[in-house]
Amino acid sequence: MNQNTKQSQERCSCHRATIGSPYKLRDWIDFDKISWNQLSSNPNAIHILEQNMDKIVWYMLSSNPNAIHILQQNSYKIDWFCLSKNPNAIHLIEKYLDKIDWNQLSKNPNAIHILEQNLDKINWVYLSMNPNAIHILENNIDKVDWCWLSKNPNAIHLLEKHSDKIDWFYLSLNPNAIHILEKNIDKIKWHWLSLNPNAIHLLEKNLDKVNWFNLSSNPNAIPLIEQNLDKISWINLSINPNIFELDYAFLKECMDILREELMMKAWHPSRINKWLDAGMEMEDIY
Repeated sequence: MNQNTKQSQERCSCHRATIGSPYKLRDWIDFDKISWNQLSSNPNAIHILEQNMDKIVWYMLSSNPNAIHILQQNSYKIDWFCLSKNPNAIHLIEKYLDKIDWNQLSKNPNAIHILEQNLDKINWVYLSMNPNAIHILENNIDKVDWCWLSKNPNAIHLLEKHSDKIDWFYLSLNPNAIHILEKNIDKIKWHWLSLNPNAIHLLEKNLDKVNWFNLSSNPNAIPLIEQNLDKISWINLSINPNIFELDYAFLKECMDILREELMMKAWHPSRINKWLDAGMEMEDIY
């Protein structure tokens, strides 16, 4: 094995937790300004967190959907309040129902089957924002909290039917409500719209109304953020999953390793001998 291959394998090994979708920080990100508190909840920061375990903020990590393997290996550090809203932690939640927080669980889009079996424990305010709870909410319309429902991306049909109950603060957050907001520009709450991933075109036309603190965590606002680094919040930017980009050099290295391993196995002498014993001619093999 040559030295380059060995080094590539070592690099792939240290990124093993993110193999298949390796990320690197964008070149313009000042890592010294990153908040470890917020970074602990960033789903694309797992490889950095694994290399800096002493800097992890565990209650924030407990809500990170891509950190389940780390949490399972450090179960005594889990914050069950935050884990209760983690969509990828359902198997842990089901195993430790006595530890969960039902208020937070009511937000969890993957916990619907648990909530349906425990209707008396549901927090209806938080359930109203749960995108997978629409059928429960429709069957309990008297319990709906219309403020929180206004930010629910799957509740547009209910909001259009009951437009008098819309809360425009929360609707401004709703990624599926852009068509409603565009027809009611005067009702937009720009502070909250700055968080809306589908509102970039509106924000670009109204830069004087943008809230840069909130925009810093907007995953679709990276071009705007890069052009206005003097205005952003580095704390909020640390949450933004798109401060990372795919590391194509890493992907190529891993593919080269896989290609070499495949060739070594495919053309191993023992395999060739089996083919020859089976009656194949050498020229047929090559």
